[in-house]
Amino acid sequence: MGMGKATAALASATLAVVAAGGLWVYQSANAADHLDPPSRTDAAVTSTPDVAADIADVFAWNTDSTVTLVVTNAGPRAPGEAPFYDRNVIYQIHVSNDGNPATSERDINVRYGRDAAGNWGVQFEGIPGATGAVAGPVQTVLTNGAVVKATAGLFDDPFFFDLQGFKDTQSTGTLSIRNTRNFFAGKNDTSFVIEFPRSAIENGTNPIQIWAETRRIQGS
Repeated sequence: MGMGKATAALASATLAVVAAGGLWVYQSANAADHLDPPSRTDAAVTSTPDVAADIADVFAWNTDSTVTLVVTNAGPRAPGEAPFYDRNVIYQIHVSNDGNPATSERDINVRYGRDAAGNWGVQFEGIPGATGAVAGPVQTVLTNGAVVKATAGLFDDPFFFDLQGFKDTQSTGTLSIRNTRNFFAGKNDTSFVIEFPRSAIENGTNPIQIWAETRRIQGS
């Protein structure tokens, strides 16, 4: 499943991996989140929002031997709403390990598609440590070798945020955020999760930067 004749970067989000033992360091970076850019993804701004290509969050964590990446998009959605799969959107995770956060040494491409019966599947290309592409049905844990795992589908939104408290804080100037209110509770995102060997991206003591973007294929 390759790219079409032209692509356009739509949205991106960035996160640096934090490692146990301090091998990897956290660094702040410019990032997109829900409804960025508004002119393409926000229904309040455009009559045809590109929901499938709207990145929500990028999460990354590691153990001594593995790295897990999660990218959520097309949310948050109410329970019962269908996921957003679009074969003309490519989701790309960039991994930088050379000490320069502006470069990408490893790219993971994720794309959805349908089989002859109309069932949705997903393909992951470029997962560090994997032998070839990893592909199969959505909502299924796909494996490649002993360590690499990947899955995609509809999952509970993992982000925790008191949106009401945030708005109250903005309007009153008094901090009103509570840890007992979570706007995202019970809401879902179309998401994918990838796990692979930590050794596949380590490069000495260089920090690891990870960010994701979406690209909508034009002319395919």
